[in-house]
Amino acid sequence: MSNIKKGIIAVIVLVVIGWLVFEFNKAYEPKAILLQGQIEAEEYNVSSKIPGRIASVDVKKGDFVNQGQLIFSLASPELEAKLAQAKAGRSAASAMREQAETGAREQQIIAANDQWKKAQAAAQLLEKTYQRVDNLYKDGVLPEQKRDEVYTQWQAAKYTQNAAYQGYQMAKEGARKETKQAAIEQERMAEGVVAEVESYTKDTKQYALRDGEVVQILLKEGELAPTGFPVVSIVDINDSWAVFNIREDLLPRLKKGTVLTARIPALGDGRYQYQVSHIAVMGDYATWRSTDNAKGFDLRTFEIEARPIKPIADLRVGMSVVVELAPSATAQ
Repeated sequence: MSNIKKGIIAVIVLVVIGWLVFEFNKAYEPKAILLQGQIEAEEYNVSSKIPGRIASVDVKKGDFVNQGQLIFSLASPELEAKLAQAKAGRSAASAMREQAETGAREQQIIAANDQWKKAQAAAQLLEKTYQRVDNLYKDGVLPEQKRDEVYTQWQAAKYTQNAAYQGYQMAKEGARKETKQAAIEQERMAEGVVAEVESYTKDTKQYALRDGEVVQILLKEGELAPTGFPVVSIVDINDSWAVFNIREDLLPRLKKGTVLTARIPALGDGRYQYQVSHIAVMGDYATWRSTDNAKGFDLRTFEIEARPIKPIADLRVGMSVVVELAPSATAQ
């Protein structure tokens, strides 16, 4: 009987020793490293480069929108008035250009010709008058002063005739080349003003730049929207990635292009493949522990991004992503 007890005691001692050895080895064996990150996605704001009052918001929070879909509209009476002014200025500039190209009207040319003929006739009359007065002066009938006065009138009539002739020639030739070019440039400038105002007018309606889900509506119908103020925020969940903050001693194991197997608790027990796409070039902060208590320096943290290799259904921004790294041979 004592031998049986001794055998039982020996077995128990061996079991206890075996269990202690197992627990000791388990306690000191390297453990898997758990990395936890979260899902982020591309977010963009829909805004207008012009101020105005919100005429309508054509989406609701939670709506899925397609690229090119109308998001909101602005009402801007001031812009409509500026567009009318710009178009009127363009019409005026176009008329001035046509006038410069066409030249004087036929009636103006005829009137200039008549003025020239009238001045010509007056000059001829004064020439004859001067000859008569000069003869009378030579005969001693008229004084020299009278002859000089008529001569001056004759010369003035000749200048008037020449000026009328030049006016007639200008009417026939039309505007100068420089005047025509200036009129053309004025018309182009007016067209540019119209194009500018029309581009602003188009900006009163804003459309989705890409597919996504409406996550926030910051302004409602009837409210004033300042220039560049985001009215609607949209998230493109198809352009998502996982963000992790990694200690610098783990960076050698997480180089760009490394494939990670991740678990997303919110989506169940499935496993998803992520590939490291970006590693921050600057460390963010010191964290967790020192590498050597005697030396006492802190490990820095670097942000890395990993993108899913295949699309993941039902993914939402902010979901946790868990990755287990196998223990390294040098882990302590």
